[in-house]
Order: sequence, then structure tokens, then C-alpha cells
Amino acid sequence: MRKQFEAYRMYLIFSCLYALFYSLNSTVTMVYQVEILHLSPLQLVLTGTAFEASCFLSQVPTGIVADLYSRKLSVILGVGLTGLGFLIQGSIPSYPAVMASQVFLGIGSTFIDGALEAWIADEDRAKGLNTVYLRGAQFGQIGALAGILLSTVLGNLSLVLPILMGGGLMLTLCLFLALSMPEVHFHPAAPEELNSFQKIGFTLRSGIKIIRTKTVLLLLLCMALFTGLASEGYDRLNTDHFLNDTTLPRLGNLKPVTWFGIFGILVMLLSTLVMQFAVKRKKASSSLGSVEQLSLINFFYLLSMLLFGITRNFSLMLLSYLTINTLKALNRPILSALLTNQIDRSVRATVLSTNEQVNSLGEILGGPLIGLLAEKFSVGFGISATVIFLIPVSLLLLIIRNRELKNPAEQT
Repeated sequence: MRKQFEAYRMYLIFSCLYALFYSLNSTVTMVYQVEILHLSPLQLVLTGTAFEASCFLSQVPTGIVADLYSRKLSVILGVGLTGLGFLIQGSIPSYPAVMASQVFLGIGSTFIDGALEAWIADEDRAKGLNTVYLRGAQFGQIGALAGILLSTVLGNLSLVLPILMGGGLMLTLCLFLALSMPEVHFHPAAPEELNSFQKIGFTLRSGIKIIRTKTVLLLLLCMALFTGLASEGYDRLNTDHFLNDTTLPRLGNLKPVTWFGIFGILVMLLSTLVMQFAVKRKKASSSLGSVEQLSLINFFYLLSMLLFGITRNFSLMLLSYLTINTLKALNRPILSALLTNQIDRSVRATVLSTNEQVNSLGEILGGPLIGLLAEKFSVGFGISATVIFLIPVSLLLLIIRNRELKNPAEQT
């Protein structure tokens, strides 16, 4: 008889393993694209555009699948598609193959986004979501740290090897989830008497209705758009910035990929420490506290992004890089909890997927623009230009904070 894990424990196990397998690929993939495939700044950004376009087109449909049929099935499909994407990228060293892999990765991520958060919110209602998401993020950091170490070692032998291994392990994770992931509290969002197409329409309309009637949700969706506009250029160009705009100190006979393993390890350690501090703070349990934390995170994120773009000094570049990535890791679970607490559980996956879709739209629009600036002027200039998109995020957080102060009874 198959053994299923308790939901909270399964959530932590999944967070750790998924991050481990994903980081096997992500630690080396940008170095692989720059050093082996020799992609230009614009090509690097366009790979991200392919990924985000796939996310944008599939977010709401995959969210509806999670709300109508099974959050567990949605997560399993997402992990499987992610594994296939890794295998395609690693087995065919060409730009078209990289673009094709991004389609699989994009669709795979949308099956997981929203569905995972909605699944644990339903299956374990005893714990506060802030604590659950932050603990999950911490376990994810631990898994990612192990993945970075392994990927760095393998990357010194071959940049392709960790990518292929990550793909194979993702497919193995699918089987483990099918046998061990519990789902006992799921109830379809639509009435049983409706047919499949009617259920899809019912769920989508319910999600849209909640978004339209909650001002805070609309403001958070606007934030997602501007965050997306700002993030894609940095995500795709920071490796190029390190490799071509500064001098990486030599580490004996080790390859440059070793530095990116070190960067990743430092980010993981810093993120874990900062998240532990956030978990212990009671302030994080309220909506107002979450908004104030997000405001502080965005302020330092903006300053660090500007510094990273304009400097060519290795030490300053490293300092700003570590700050940016640590703040990004902390931002996600706090924002997820704030957003989830605003949504009726029956349409959580759909609304969360809509939020991710809006973020993807921002990345689709912002990425090529930053890529063109980087191609015409410099990679550093392109990254610095993303700061323009972060200013509206601060303003939106200020508006949300003022609303929370005026309506304390609505705080979760």
C-alpha cells in the first residue's frame, strides 16, 4: 500500500527537492548560453520572452485546471514539463532548442504556480500561511544550495551535464509526487451539475468577480505588471554583465562557472538567514505588516539594481547582486501570503495564476525593450534602466498601506 505524507511535510519536501533539481539547471544555464552558444544580449532576453509568453498564454487555463480537477495533478504535470524542458535544452546545443525548451518550462511553471499554494492552503488549514510559505521558501533555499554545489562541481566537467541531470531528476520527482502527495480536502470550484466547459466559465467568472470587487487585488495585479517589466532584463543579463563587464578573480584552474556557484551559495545562505528572521517576526502575520515589509524590500531592491547596473567594480557588483537576489527570494513568500489571504479558497489557483500571468505580460513587454537598450548601449545601461519600472511599485505599495491603515478590520 502506498504511503502518503502529511501535507505540510510533503510541501516542505517538495520545496526542497524541486529547488534542488531546478538549481542544477539554473546555476549553469546562463553561462552555457553565453559561453557555449554565444548568444547576444538581445537573444538572451528573447529566450526569456519565449518563456514568459508561454507563461502568459497558459497561466489562466492551467489555474482553472487546478481549481476544477486537481491541484496535485497540476503540480505533477508542471514538474514533468519542466523536466522535459531541461532535457531539450541540454541535449540539443542550439538557439532554436533553447527557445523550444523555454516553452516547456513556461507551461510547466504555470501548472505549479498557484496550484501549489492553493493545495497547501486547503490541505493544512491549521498553520498560518505566512509561516507555511516562508518555511517552504527556507526549505527551497536549502535544496537550491545543495543543487548549486552539485551543479558547480558537474559544470567544471561539462556545462551540459547538470542540465541533463536536473531534467532526469524532475521526471523522477513526478513519480514520487503521484505516490506520496496527499489531496483530501480539494473541492471543485464549480457546481457538479455543470459540464466541463460550463465549469471553466464559472470558475473564470468567479475569479474575475473577486478581482474586480477587491481594490487591493487590483493594486497587487498592477504591482505584478511593473515587477515583471523590471525583472526580465536583469534576470537574463546579469550573467553577461559579470562575464563581460568586469574581471572575475581567478580561482586556480577552475572555470568561471565556479564563481556563479559561489554567488548562488552566498544568496542561499543570506536568504535563509533573512527568511528565518522574517518567520520569527509577528509583524509578518498581518496584512499591514506584510505591506510594510514589501515596501522596505522594494526600496533597497531599487537602489541595489541601480548600483549593479552602473558599476564595473567586481566587489560592488557582487554586493548589489547578493542584495538583489536575497530581496527577491524574501519578497515572493510574503507577497504570496498577502495575495492568498485576499482570495476565496475556491478560486485561489485561478486568481494566483492571473497574478502570475500579469507578471509574465510585464516581462514580455519589458524584456525586449531592455534587451534593445543593452544591445545599443551596454548591458549595464539596460539593467539600470529597469529602475524606472520599480518606482510605480513603491507608489502602489504606499496606496495599499494607506488603505490598510484606514480599514484595519479588513486585515487578515
